[in-house]
Amino acid sequence: MDFRALYDAFNAPITAIDCGMMCAPHNPNKIPFCCDICNAVPVGYQSEWQYLRKNTTIWHDWRGDECAGEDNNRDQLTAQTPPHLRLLACDGPVACQRNFRAVSCRQFPFSPYLTSDYRFIGMTYDWDFADKCWVISNLPMVTAEYRRQFFNAFDRIFSTWLEDMDSYIELSSEIREHYTAIHRRIPLLHRNGGAYLISPVSEKMVRTPIHTFKKYAPYSGS
Repeated sequence: MDFRALYDAFNAPITAIDCGMMCAPHNPNKIPFCCDICNAVPVGYQSEWQYLRKNTTIWHDWRGDECAGEDNNRDQLTAQTPPHLRLLACDGPVACQRNFRAVSCRQFPFSPYLTSDYRFIGMTYDWDFADKCWVISNLPMVTAEYRRQFFNAFDRIFSTWLEDMDSYIELSSEIREHYTAIHRRIPLLHRNGGAYLISPVSEKMVRTPIHTFKKYAPYSGS
């Protein structure tokens, strides 16, 4: 994989405004949640790590002691990480070199969504960050260009690493299980530019105005 080319083609901001400035005031650490190792541990592809370590000094292997006062279960997180991925840590947002953001930084808070018959139809968000990530409560702000670059990037990744596609097939199954358990439909930004709510049981899709998607405190009034 040519990571420089991948990064250059997946470099659009998620929204026209700096979303990190919108969430940072709500983080006790006063930095964007997605850049806070106490809230989210980034991952990189094994070959991506090789590229990053040769071209920048801002990344290192995640040790599990980067977050002061937090009891990170390193063994548990390591065991949950697929073999083709690697837990990483960076030097934080002040030291960020945007040209060397990992794919996991660029995609946050979204992940590819695949149906039970393995079709990559769109993107959905990580519900664990619903009360942290401003973007999740402001999906109409996500630009068409970001969505286009997201889909193109993962088309390229999946054509290179089937194991990554397998990981997202498994994650998508877990997403359906989660939404089934809470009796809600899955919010989806579709490849066709539309927004849908998907039944986690039947997988029936209903096109839905994106501005009606659920908002979460503390951003429910934004």
